[in-house]
Amino acid sequence: MYTRAWRNFKRMQDLTVALASLIYAGAGVHAVGRLPGGASTLMHWILLWPAIFLMVSLVAPLAVPVLRRGLAKYVWMSFQAGFGQTPGSIITGLCLLLGAALFIYWQITTVSATGVYRANVFSAYAAGIGILAAQAVLVRALERIPDVRKLIVERT
Repeated sequence: MYTRAWRNFKRMQDLTVALASLIYAGAGVHAVGRLPGGASTLMHWILLWPAIFLMVSLVAPLAVPVLRRGLAKYVWMSFQAGFGQTPGSIITGLCLLLGAALFIYWQITTVSATGVYRANVFSAYAAGIGILAAQAVLVRALERIPDVRKLIVERT
């Protein structure tokens, strides 16, 4: 029903959220035996605060009209630019996720070595996942806009 480009773009949005979530889960498991502090400290740093950041960054762009319009425009421009539709754009997206993963693992190593929590990279990463998830939701919202629909539905 939709053009191949739109299906690929939509799939890439979903896969990006899934891969980012898997990276987060892996980093959380990796951190449990390495970060200083008891179970309560780890729960706050790995689960509680990140969950709050994730929810805010997911809900705010969907609930606040000006943020929703801005993010929807960004999602549409990403589609028009070819994100998720070419091997180069897919590799670029994966490299960005890999860079974020390396950063979070590096932070775990730093905190493990120094015992000092400078910033909660788990919260920052969770906020990023929330924004990626909001983008995936907005892809489906864009499908319902008549002007967009005309451009993404295959003509028979």
